[in-house]
Amino acid sequence: MAEEMLKRLKRACFTGHRPEKLNRSELEIKTDLETQIKECLKNGINVFISGMARGVDIWAAQIVLDLKNSVNDIKLICASPYEGFEKSWDESWRKQYKEILEKSDYIKYVCPHYFRGCYQVRNEWMVKNSSKVIAVYNGEKGGTKNTIKFAQKNNIPIILIEG
Repeated sequence: MAEEMLKRLKRACFTGHRPEKLNRSELEIKTDLETQIKECLKNGINVFISGMARGVDIWAAQIVLDLKNSVNDIKLICASPYEGFEKSWDESWRKQYKEILEKSDYIKYVCPHYFRGCYQVRNEWMVKNSSKVIAVYNGEKGGTKNTIKFAQKNNIPIILIEG
């Protein structure tokens, strides 16, 4: 138990919206994500958990993988809600998803299959296994807001990026 708590202190997870819900450009959001990831690295957090959804999760995972070229000890955990999660996406997003999984350090399929609450179960797993949440949030109801509320309830610090 103590060992898991120590590991958790070195982990941060991401939450954020799908691209069509964002009010800022992809470039602006990616720039802010990279800034926050680098800030985490300075503060001893070197393991990042992505929920692997289209948009913020995929972009954050790509940034972590890009940073592996210049940062020795950085790791990516892919926390997919269930195997086959990406099957309904267009080809471009599926390709990015697959490339990230191939380069990640660990893949966790949080649920054995799809069910109505599986995304929230994935989000709660990520928060429970992190010491910080990096959230790209536009103020709307939905999974990102629910994840932020869950982190607040569990006293996990949140870095808010305008979505």
